[in-house]
Amino acid sequence: MAENISKSLYQALWNSADIMRSKMFANDYKSYLLGLTFYKYLSDKLLIHAAALLEENTTDLEVAQKVYAEAYEDEDVKGDLLNELQYDFSYTLEPNLTFTALVQDIHKGKFQLDNLKQAFRNIEQSSEIFENLFEDIDLYSKKLGATPQKQNQMIADVMKELSTLDLTGHDGDVLGDAYEYLIGQFASDSGQKAGEFYTPQPVSTLMTKIILHGKENQKGFSVYDPTMGSGSLLLNVKKFSNEPGTISYYGQELNTSTYNLARMNMILHGVDTANQHLNNADTLDQDWPTDEPTNFDGVLMNPPYSAKWNADKGFLDDPRFSPYGVLAPKSKADFAFLLHGLYHLKDSGVMTIVLPHGVLFRGGNEGKIRKILLYNGFIDTVIGLPANIFFNTSIPTAVIILKKNRSKKDVLFIDASREFEKGKNQNLLKDEHINKMLETYIKRPDEGVEKYAYLATFDEITQNDYNLNIPRYVDTFEVEEEVSLIELAAEMKKIQKEFHQAERNLLSMLEELEGNTEDASKELKCLMNVFELGGTNNE
Repeated sequence: MAENISKSLYQALWNSADIMRSKMFANDYKSYLLGLTFYKYLSDKLLIHAAALLEENTTDLEVAQKVYAEAYEDEDVKGDLLNELQYDFSYTLEPNLTFTALVQDIHKGKFQLDNLKQAFRNIEQSSEIFENLFEDIDLYSKKLGATPQKQNQMIADVMKELSTLDLTGHDGDVLGDAYEYLIGQFASDSGQKAGEFYTPQPVSTLMTKIILHGKENQKGFSVYDPTMGSGSLLLNVKKFSNEPGTISYYGQELNTSTYNLARMNMILHGVDTANQHLNNADTLDQDWPTDEPTNFDGVLMNPPYSAKWNADKGFLDDPRFSPYGVLAPKSKADFAFLLHGLYHLKDSGVMTIVLPHGVLFRGGNEGKIRKILLYNGFIDTVIGLPANIFFNTSIPTAVIILKKNRSKKDVLFIDASREFEKGKNQNLLKDEHINKMLETYIKRPDEGVEKYAYLATFDEITQNDYNLNIPRYVDTFEVEEEVSLIELAAEMKKIQKEFHQAERNLLSMLEELEGNTEDASKELKCLMNVFELGGTNNE
């Protein structure tokens, strides 16, 4: 039943995007649709709860709106009601600024964008939890329409479509997952820009199950993603933990729009605000968090690949990077992100990070950093993923698993590059592929798995000059089937015979043709000579 509800909710949300899809790119309109959906959720939740406080138990938003508006006009009731709502939700809305009220205005032809802007402002000013949450939603953008009237109409049309959705009739996970689905659809439509805000669910699932392995029942599990995007990696921990209500989420994101999206995503997934610790800043330029706690049970990362960064010499004194004596190159911040995440990992924790294969074998400063990581035994496992499974790149990537205080310095290599199902636009990781990777990681077989996994000793890695390129360790070479030269010659002779017969048939048909002009007759004769000469030469 819940699955059917989810699917209908998914479809209804996605259909709402049709209104804007023809006017702008997905990366532009996602903020409007996701923001309006979130605003409706907050508004509807407040109305239903307000009606219940006023002893009018109803799920009808029109009824709840009427009850709330009447109580708001009663000075004897208004104060206590607003205090109760502020205490329960940390925000309030004037009755004329609820989503339901604005949709009523739309039907009456009275809707104004200024009122919606004020509704956003009311929520943002209610609590620091919602501060600046809607700041990147430009209701007066020319992208919505060339004139104020067209901008007004565009938003009104989207709100009318969204008004049919029941966003309060589902629990947090159903609604949150529907929101996650919508983010994923935007990522698919956004193509190259999508990697900045979304990690595909199968990859998230693999990484999350790895950091949670053996800790599914741990209370107070802390997880950190310093390049969190929309928060999908962080929120996956909630799905696979047996103590989801006790998880502490720490995340940082540079892009303000994406940071606000993660905040909305957390709330829609029912994460208690006390367990949310999110920050909007540059992870590499500004270390965060610097106040306790600074180390975490799990670190999950899917940073931008080979991004540029400052790499100023001053960073050599930064405790995140100073133990390695060199910095990641300015043109490739991959190892800077990795070292940042590792720095914030508990000694007993597990870290998973997705990076391009170059980090496994490139030399220079990256080679020096890799050598120290291996010498300390920090690199536990390298999993090679298939190409074309991410929205922002078609290149193959690797999940690198890191741990501290390991007793050995061996590294498990898993080559899962051929473990996928081909999709229309992207390759897909299915449950059986994820389970195979996870099972191999957990068992860590000394004998390896033929053409799939190999456990390399530190001596072997040293002999390879600390190069972690997967094909050096996992032999996936397939011996080609032997071909009989006698059979091949016979097949070639047969093909030649068929070709010559086809030439003769074509020549026979050409002989039946006649040119209707002198020039046409000459051209026909020339063409026939070509085939006659060819046939003579081939005999």
